[in-house]
Amino acid sequence: MDLTQVILVDEQDNALGSCEKMEAHRKGLLHRAFSVFVFNRKGEMLLQQRAMHKYHSGGLWTNACCSHPALGESTQDAVHRRLVEEMGFDTPAQKLFDFVYLAGFDNGLTEYEFDHVYSGEYNGEIRCNPDEVMDYCYKPMQAIAESLQTRPGLYTAWFQLAFPKIENWWQQQYGAPALTD
Repeated sequence: MDLTQVILVDEQDNALGSCEKMEAHRKGLLHRAFSVFVFNRKGEMLLQQRAMHKYHSGGLWTNACCSHPALGESTQDAVHRRLVEEMGFDTPAQKLFDFVYLAGFDNGLTEYEFDHVYSGEYNGEIRCNPDEVMDYCYKPMQAIAESLQTRPGLYTAWFQLAFPKIENWWQQQYGAPALTD
């Protein structure tokens, strides 16, 4: 499995070819990605703090897992592979929605991703890979919503964009009232 390549796509997620991962980020080429949001039985969201040495967004808080499927790998299979690689566990995950986002970073890299968003529940032991994750916690949705409003710089660009969509799903899933306007 070649993990150095990303799958280039159009805005409907049709595969157009492949490109070396860092080149795609330097050139801002649209490519396939995924984000996994994990909740515990209390409805709290699992957050990870990215390792400081990541090629962008090091030290920022984000969802449980995010990455790119390898060439020839289904997005669903990549979700499970990366959950194990980053967080040390696997759990059933369901596809919720997808969205396209574009975000530039101070180091000259650009994330231009067709992001497939998944959700799962997990209540067991977490064994983070220190090469990927420097810290983790479960947080109530209300606390995350408030923190995003008061300290958005603590979070990754894609998390800030995905959170309102996840919040809408979470409200339907857990029958919770709206957290933010």
